[in-house]
Amino acid sequence: MFTYCLNYRKTCLSLIIIFSILDAHASNAEQKTNFYTKVKQGTIDLFSPKSDANFKTVQLQDLSNFQVDQSIINSQPLKVMPPNTTDKLSSISPTSPQYVPITHLNFYDAIKTALLRHPTLSQKIATLAAQNANIDLAKSQYYPQISGGISTGDLTSSQKDEQVLSLTATQMVFDFGKIKSSVDTQKAKLIAEQANVLVNIDDIAQQTSSAIINILRYRKNITIAKQQIDGIQRILAIANLRANAGISSQADPVQAQSYLQSAQSSLLTEQDLLDQYQQRLNTLLGFKSDGMDWNIPEQLVAASELYNEPLFNQIPKLILANAQVDIAKYEKKQTTLSRYPTLSLKGSISKSLHGNLTNSDNDVDHSIMLEASSNFFQGGATSARTRSASFAEQAAKANVNAVYLEVQDQIVMTRESIENKQQQMQVLLARQNSTVQTRELYQEQYKLGTRSVLDLLNAELAIHAADKEYENARFDIYNNIVQYIAATGKSRQAYSLNNISIQGFEVQP
Repeated sequence: MFTYCLNYRKTCLSLIIIFSILDAHASNAEQKTNFYTKVKQGTIDLFSPKSDANFKTVQLQDLSNFQVDQSIINSQPLKVMPPNTTDKLSSISPTSPQYVPITHLNFYDAIKTALLRHPTLSQKIATLAAQNANIDLAKSQYYPQISGGISTGDLTSSQKDEQVLSLTATQMVFDFGKIKSSVDTQKAKLIAEQANVLVNIDDIAQQTSSAIINILRYRKNITIAKQQIDGIQRILAIANLRANAGISSQADPVQAQSYLQSAQSSLLTEQDLLDQYQQRLNTLLGFKSDGMDWNIPEQLVAASELYNEPLFNQIPKLILANAQVDIAKYEKKQTTLSRYPTLSLKGSISKSLHGNLTNSDNDVDHSIMLEASSNFFQGGATSARTRSASFAEQAAKANVNAVYLEVQDQIVMTRESIENKQQQMQVLLARQNSTVQTRELYQEQYKLGTRSVLDLLNAELAIHAADKEYENARFDIYNNIVQYIAATGKSRQAYSLNNISIQGFEVQP
């Protein structure tokens, strides 16, 4: 390191000579201005670290360069659904006649639009940029530290009116790796902030896709509710005719009217839920999208890779937890190294502005020395910090296990929920057919006087209840799929978010 300082001085002298020769050949004022600008920038680059501008570009392979130790967790293995159930999922595709073709913004564009404007993501990216600057701050300790100032003379002596101008330069020579440990800590924190951005991308993408899915759900439920109202109104009309003709009791229209009011109330409830999710989507997109047509992409199920074992080291939450372990390790190392001394080369020059310096025959004094500094005793602070760093490392490792369990649990529950919803849909299909047949039989029996209007009303409700449960089960599956995509960190692949700039942030697989 000492040799480096000597070579550094020779380099600076060589640069000055070269710049002087070049200056002599400068032909006009503009060339001289450009020349001095380059000299200034070159000097700044020589004496300060150069910031890495690639911090907003994430190489996912670099972030996922770790292994998740699954053997330390005593839990059930992940349940992988059999491949033959993919056909069941493909049969619930929403591409049916009741869906209107997309005319404005598609499913993927909506997610990208939300990501491009969401303030939470802007906040995380700004925090990421700040952390990148902290790396430069840590690296700056490798470069010369120059300080200066002006002071008075000794106030207790006759030279108190003396003014002294001083300049001090310090170059670290050897510090047992303390600065390197500090830089490594800041780099690990940068990885943690990058993972934080990925976590927020997954979250915003899930919010947007879930809002669209629920908008489609409640639009369908509103259609079913309106069909239910129409069915009850037909029964009410029949009941009124029969009651006015004296064929049936006057109680029949009253019962039918009560059921109609209940159905109208249900419609208002569905409309309220639709409005809530519509407003949520409007907030995410930044514009009013109430009349926009949506469709769920057919390839969404395949893109989720629901039946493949997830890559745990590519899940942002686990990347973040692992980065926090690295941060704790480097901070522990940094605390341990603080016990060792730092060897520095120190030079200083002092000049008196009025007369000679105190205890000197000259007005200028200068010195060059090697300095070794260390904090020998701080009341046990170093030992306490070391213990604290050790416990922080243990906590970070435990957090990795906790995040792994959380992700594993969510994956298992999502898969099982999808499988159960598929089975439920098969039962509901059979129920739909039986309720339709029941209504037709009850209508014939009501005309013959063997069934009451209450039986007709209940049959009508059963039909629309079965339709609503079927649709809710179908959209629950899609909601579970987007939850699975977020839980397994597949948002970038599933929603085509790789290799595109998201508020200046880019993910490269």
